[in-house]
Amino acid sequence: MHDLSERKIKILEAIIRNYLETGEPVGSRTISKYTDLNLSSATIRNEMADLEELGYILQPHTSAGRIPSDKGYRLYVDQMLEDKEREVEELKETLLEKSDRMDRLLEQAAKALATTTEYTALVSAPKGGNRIKFLQLSRVDSEHILVVVVSEGNMIKNTIMELDEELSDENLLKLNILLNTHLNGLAMEEINLAMITAMKDQAGIHSGLIGEVIDAVAAAIKTDEELKIYTSGTQNIFKYPELSDNQKASGIITSLEEKTALRELVTETLSAESPDTRIQVYIGEESPVEGMEDCSVVTATYELEEGMRGTIGIIGPKRMDYDKAIGTVRSMLHQLDKAYHNR
Repeated sequence: MHDLSERKIKILEAIIRNYLETGEPVGSRTISKYTDLNLSSATIRNEMADLEELGYILQPHTSAGRIPSDKGYRLYVDQMLEDKEREVEELKETLLEKSDRMDRLLEQAAKALATTTEYTALVSAPKGGNRIKFLQLSRVDSEHILVVVVSEGNMIKNTIMELDEELSDENLLKLNILLNTHLNGLAMEEINLAMITAMKDQAGIHSGLIGEVIDAVAAAIKTDEELKIYTSGTQNIFKYPELSDNQKASGIITSLEEKTALRELVTETLSAESPDTRIQVYIGEESPVEGMEDCSVVTATYELEEGMRGTIGIIGPKRMDYDKAIGTVRSMLHQLDKAYHNR
């Protein structure tokens, strides 16, 4: 690449992209439409002549157009892999930092709810949709790779996958490009057999890895059972005589610690028919949380960006101050939105 100017590189890239799309030799007039250099056809012809002399492009037959040589393809692929690797690392660092900040933000929100209301509070991590925004395969060692999946709402999931075959760094990068080119923006149900077959064909000797990676992606995106829930103020239960009875308090605390029932509450909240209503109140037996029949539960759905939704909630006695509880929940919805978009 050291013997080529930026202008020559842009012209070479335009020739290769156009030839890959059409399969036809590429002329200077076509290139003038493909680049942002605003060069005349004559200038482009001169640059193409230099590229041909340097061995990056060829002129088949007597055609006026050019096609890439193996040397041209090699430079293009190496440059593309280098650029893509840099983009991958920058995006991964940004998203991981964002994810860490989100954890701290939700922990703080749960503590603030519990302190303000003097009830028990819960905040669930946001659930993204199942559309793939980004994939990254990274080497762990010679026998394992890390599959990082970023789905709607910038939800990040990691999984370690064992390798059954040797995989060079170059082929690992090519697989990253192949997977992202085909899968970005798709929901899992939109990935069909024909698409997988086409990807396997392009992956060549590493075709077996494609199916394994897609299985790993599907498993990573299915996050219901792994939903994070932050709780705070469990000790507030004992402030209310009707809940502090040993048996009742034990049942409530068990539900809060095991989180299974809370996940069901979050799932019900997020699947409500009228999400615009946002605030939901469960009184006594209405509570979907087992062991909380003597409690009232106020929940709300927050949405930080499209496809990124979670639940905040307050658990207290049936004689709770509903006006204060609902007002605090509404205020927290606003604060979460503000804190998230100002980060």
